[in-house]
Amino acid sequence: MKGSLLTIIVILFSMLEVSAQINFGRRPAGESTSQDGLSINYSNPREYEIAEITVSGVQFLDDNALISISGLKVGDKIKIPGDDISLAIKKLWKQGIIGNVNITASKVEGSRIWLKIELTERPRLVKYEFEGVNRSQESELKDKVDLAKGRILTDVTMKNTELTVKKYFESKGYLNAQVKVVPSQDTVINNGAGIRIIVDKNKKVKIKNITFEGDTIFPSAKLRSKLKKTGELPKVTLPTDLLAKTLSLLNPVNLVHFITHRKETDENEISEYIAEHLNVNFFKSSKYILSEYNEDKKKLIAFYQSKGYRDAEIVSDTVYNINNKFLNIDFVVDPGKKYYFGDISWSGNYVYNDEILGRVLGIDKGDIYDLELVNKRLQFNPTGADISSLYMDDGYLFFQVDPIEVGFDGDSVNLEMRIREGAQATIDKVTISGNDKTNDHVIYRELRTIPGQKFNRSELIRTQRELSQLGYFDPEQINPDVRPNPVKETVDIEWQLVERPNDQIELSGGWGGIYGFVGTLGLSFNNFSMRNIPHFDKWRPLPMGDGQKLSIRLQANGKSFQSYSISFNEPWLGGKKRNNFGVSFSHSISRLRQSYFNVSDFVGSLKVSSVTVSLGRNVRWPDDYFTVSNYLQYQKYDLFNYGNSLGFSTGVSNSVIFNTTIARNSFDSPMYPRTGSAVSLSASFTPPLSLFSDIDYDNASNEDKYRWLEYHKWNFDAKYYLKLIGDLVLAPRAHFGYIGSYSDKVGVGPFERFQLGGDGLTGQNFLLGTDVIGLRGYENNSITPVDSEGIRGGTIFSKYVMELRYPVSLNPSATIYVQGFFEAGNNWQGFDEFNPYDLRRSAGLGVRIFMPAFGLLGLDWGYGLDPAPGQLDISGSQFHFSLGQQIR
Repeated sequence: MKGSLLTIIVILFSMLEVSAQINFGRRPAGESTSQDGLSINYSNPREYEIAEITVSGVQFLDDNALISISGLKVGDKIKIPGDDISLAIKKLWKQGIIGNVNITASKVEGSRIWLKIELTERPRLVKYEFEGVNRSQESELKDKVDLAKGRILTDVTMKNTELTVKKYFESKGYLNAQVKVVPSQDTVINNGAGIRIIVDKNKKVKIKNITFEGDTIFPSAKLRSKLKKTGELPKVTLPTDLLAKTLSLLNPVNLVHFITHRKETDENEISEYIAEHLNVNFFKSSKYILSEYNEDKKKLIAFYQSKGYRDAEIVSDTVYNINNKFLNIDFVVDPGKKYYFGDISWSGNYVYNDEILGRVLGIDKGDIYDLELVNKRLQFNPTGADISSLYMDDGYLFFQVDPIEVGFDGDSVNLEMRIREGAQATIDKVTISGNDKTNDHVIYRELRTIPGQKFNRSELIRTQRELSQLGYFDPEQINPDVRPNPVKETVDIEWQLVERPNDQIELSGGWGGIYGFVGTLGLSFNNFSMRNIPHFDKWRPLPMGDGQKLSIRLQANGKSFQSYSISFNEPWLGGKKRNNFGVSFSHSISRLRQSYFNVSDFVGSLKVSSVTVSLGRNVRWPDDYFTVSNYLQYQKYDLFNYGNSLGFSTGVSNSVIFNTTIARNSFDSPMYPRTGSAVSLSASFTPPLSLFSDIDYDNASNEDKYRWLEYHKWNFDAKYYLKLIGDLVLAPRAHFGYIGSYSDKVGVGPFERFQLGGDGLTGQNFLLGTDVIGLRGYENNSITPVDSEGIRGGTIFSKYVMELRYPVSLNPSATIYVQGFFEAGNNWQGFDEFNPYDLRRSAGLGVRIFMPAFGLLGLDWGYGLDPAPGQLDISGSQFHFSLGQQIR
């Protein structure tokens, strides 16, 4: 009986071992693998063959991929207990996408085993939000953090997010910013999670003082100026009462309280407070940004070296906090000894002799030693010639030159210029990419890098400018990819372009003086294709890509004022040479009302119609920046009871005008030029019909006298752009105009005279038959003389402008720059009144915004410093709005 019972117990335990689920290992997050399953003999591991592997607990991950990652596969033989299961768990855990891993045996039959991998997936990101930041900061941060909805949320992801956000605010000067990333379970989506990115920016940390020790050569202010992006707070030293007024303007509540509740006013503390809140350093920041600070230290050493102190070094720089708002920087510098250029020799040069190379280098023995200047004169000199361009403009693309210091003679450094001229490179292939809308031939005809020609660096730079001037591509992203092949002695060039929108829709309104509100609708297709009009399959979405320009414009204010114009321009007539052909038609009508308040009772009108045909071309003398253009124009002026401001009230005047313009334009960019100039001289002539007419002009009425207009008109315009610091640009310009007559019997006539003052009515010339010139700070057309016959308009004008520009955004979708200006000008009836020193002056600020769809928009505030003609008080404050590019 006892034997039978023992046998039954043994059989039962054997069945339990076979049928029970055996747990081999579990590795929850942060714990080590354990092996604590049933019926496992640790002293005598058994070998099993894997019969099947299944995966449970996953929702988004692929079963087969997980099995592959584990390293286990059906047919493998593993030992239990052993390292195979532990290794599989480690491999799965290492991926960072698993929360818990548990491998169990669902069945065992003899030496075969069925494995089950039980997993818990990490949560997936459903949403994330920022706290403690404004909208603009949040928008920028979303572009920087690598958070995409649906990605697995790991500890690494959250840590990287925290570091990215903290680094962003450090770059803005918030060195004490605190960032926390807090995860939360999503209550709607299974296995979803959200995170809250909590930011406490704290106060910006600014640099209060920057001091220098060890240098008795340059004043500290000079050295501080060489730290281009690292500056200290401006020192504000004002009388106590003025300090109090300044503080009250800053914050009328808190800051006045700050002063009035102190027993003794601490002027230094108040000055510090003003400096903190009125940081007037426009071109450098007082924020401490480590990357910019390190760059500025290099610039400081470069400054010393440019003055001959070759061995200058920063012995130490100490950055330390004063409090949670300010820090100081203390420099200890050692300028070392001042050096000069000694003997300069050349080696390896066969194409050009030492004399020619020395003349291009432009450095003499005894000059202050400056290795940066040497490299500039050798490699690329933006303001003059250099050795590299001398060779590369003659095809020597593989040219190299290295300045080697070969010896010292006291305080002199001897240099040897070691040259490797190489072979001349021939241009092999020239390709273009990125022109999604513009046809290839439009680009190829602008290229100066032609297959079969020698490589020429100057022509490469010039081509880049020409493509930029087209206006079809982002000038900041025009990239010539030069691919030299020294073995074949050739070079391939790929012009990498990025198209930008350049068609314009003008939908605007303006105040037209006596006409009231005038609406404008204009369409300009700046990359039009006339030949593709019948081919609808080539419309994108309009016929485009051939570089032609089609403009249609309508202005109207009911019946009081209406203007219609259409123009077409083909810049390469014939397709072989740059012959700019254009044709245009315009018709405008201006009606006079009997009274300002009666909108329907019209008593007079002026109609102006014109047809123009033009042809221009590039010339190569004096250089190939010059163009000569001509146009022939017929204009008709039809007056009916229009008052006496034009010399007669009813009648018809006609004019046939031939104009020729000689111009030179070397701007580096059409929208925000940094360098270059533009000069133009324009002359217009009508036939001198009075010299051959039998009309008695002394006794003729103005209606008969001006039936055919005759005059000669001259305009001179000059602009220059000088890059000062970074993108800060000085832009002076000057404009002159003169209208003369062939005969005193007829005079100049009433039309096309100059009217000066205001915004220039750019694109909004409601004063038909006049040449409107802007002068900010004065009311529109307020500087306009009237002759003895009551005809308004001057025959001589001059205008001078000085602008200081700085870009806010150079993005092609919205180019924005601000400017300060000072300008002066005047308008005279004739030479007997002309005085070049009698000018109306003004100064002010403005902003320009260019959007491809709408063109150039401008807003200016000007302050007239002188009285307008007929006024006793200075003109004072004026606001001006402008549309389009202002010519004068």
